[in-house]
Amino acid sequence: MRNKIIFALSIIGILAGLVSAYVFGIEKKAQPPVFAPVSSPYQSAIYSNGIIESEQQAGENINIFPEVSGPITQVFVHEGQKVTAGMSLLTIDESVQKATTEQLRLQAEAALELLHELKAQPRQETLAVAKAQVGQAASNLKAARDQYDKRRASYDLDQKSISQDVVDTARDAVEQAVTSLQVAVKQYDLTKAGAWSYDIINQRKQYEAAKQAYQAAHALLQKYTIKAQADGVVLSVNATAGSYVSSLGTYDTYTQGVDPLVVMGGSQKYLAVRCYVDEILVAHLPSPAHINAQMSIRGSDIKVALEFVRVQPYVSPKIELSNQRQEKVDLRVLPVIFRFQKKNLTMVYPGQQVDVYIGQK
Repeated sequence: MRNKIIFALSIIGILAGLVSAYVFGIEKKAQPPVFAPVSSPYQSAIYSNGIIESEQQAGENINIFPEVSGPITQVFVHEGQKVTAGMSLLTIDESVQKATTEQLRLQAEAALELLHELKAQPRQETLAVAKAQVGQAASNLKAARDQYDKRRASYDLDQKSISQDVVDTARDAVEQAVTSLQVAVKQYDLTKAGAWSYDIINQRKQYEAAKQAYQAAHALLQKYTIKAQADGVVLSVNATAGSYVSSLGTYDTYTQGVDPLVVMGGSQKYLAVRCYVDEILVAHLPSPAHINAQMSIRGSDIKVALEFVRVQPYVSPKIELSNQRQEKVDLRVLPVIFRFQKKNLTMVYPGQQVDVYIGQK
């Protein structure tokens, strides 16, 4: 009985081995590729990595940073929205600066009113008072002189009728009245002459200084509303209402870095491709008049002919694509810029990496 069991198990093992050998020996056909591998369309070409970006006459995208700091109160745009130059993008809390601007405006207006007051002198009511004071001083002089004449006449007739002291006191009163009249006349002339020219010049300077301070505060107040400086498309908005921003930008919790407040691109009719050619291949670049290039969109079979725009004549470390500030190998590249029409390319966006072959016409 025991031998039969061992013999049965041996047969089962042999059958299992044969079945396993058959199953594992079946050849499986490889799945076809999702898209054709990138290949050069030219007989002789230079390969380079590239990145799609908005078309600009110079530079890359439009990075908008605020010139002031504070919490955001309102956001008026969203990603993908077309904007025009001068359009408001968002606002920053302006309560303190608004009050400061209003204070400086009132100070400038007060300085201006004081300048008008100096120019309008003499005031007719003030001049009338000064003129009345001259008349009063003249009347006092006449009264003092009459008193002196009477006492002098009495003394001349009879020296015992009035004392010499009374006569001298009357004469002194006349002299005082003469002096008072002279002072009143000079005061009248001073009032009639109006404000001193130096006072007017000084007040004008103070008004100009206050006006300039108000204009500076008003200009700074306008900075609390971030506006588009050119026509284009909003590529990204990196802050929302309530978040704090500064002149450095806004803090990104994902990258733990600082980003621009808003990133804008140019018109989406054309897009640019910035290619990075290895420095050892720069000598093999065709002349600008004979450059041909073709772009392949990664993950698809789409190939797009490129139009040469310019060469950025500066070989720099290849950190644009890798974002590595320090590399073990200092690989340097020359940026070459092309452009293409976005028509019928709905799934192409700035920021995509592409493969580019640069050939010769």
